[in-house]
Amino acid sequence: MVKPILAFLDRQARLTWTVSVDSTTIRAHQAAAGARRRPVPGEPVDHALGRSRGGWTTKIHLAADTTQTIMALKLTAGQRADSPQLGPVLDVISVPRSGAGRPRTRPVTVLADKGYPSRANRTYLLKRGIQAVIPDRKDQRRNRKAKGRLGVRPPAFDTEVCKQRNTVERTIGRLKRYRAVSTRFDKLAVRYEATIQIATILDWKPTS
Repeated sequence: MVKPILAFLDRQARLTWTVSVDSTTIRAHQAAAGARRRPVPGEPVDHALGRSRGGWTTKIHLAADTTQTIMALKLTAGQRADSPQLGPVLDVISVPRSGAGRPRTRPVTVLADKGYPSRANRTYLLKRGIQAVIPDRKDQRRNRKAKGRLGVRPPAFDTEVCKQRNTVERTIGRLKRYRAVSTRFDKLAVRYEATIQIATILDWKPTS
């Protein structure tokens, strides 16, 4: 979502600042291939295109408020893992304040699925004072149990708050109703990101 809309929603206290992080893989049309090598400001070297089982794909990593408002997004090649992108996506969040002061950048709570429970992600959230609601994987629980008393204490997990994580999946579903988003036709990643931003504006319906 563009910053002026986010600032408007925040002034009206319509952002909960409980943010869910997830990703979706987008198949690239053959028209997306063949971008010129001439440098473009902000354009990644790989144009956020990579090989995966479905051919050339792009992955959209996004953070969405529980009101299904997109707070931030980041594009990578389709084969990139989700977990390392949690920090970079949250770093994009920047909501201008109505008066003086720096933009607000820190959610109160971050929700994510079992693709994000790395120690690096938990440390990142802890250092920023953000509550983490991320379930452990079975192998992590098994390793802790095997260590006995030497194993670290399991992280706190709020099952009730976790139920709100489905909002990011619904946000992705709404976004992919737009054909230019659900299939990438743009050669440049910066242009595809602009396409996504336009879709979020079209999808946003102001209410009184």
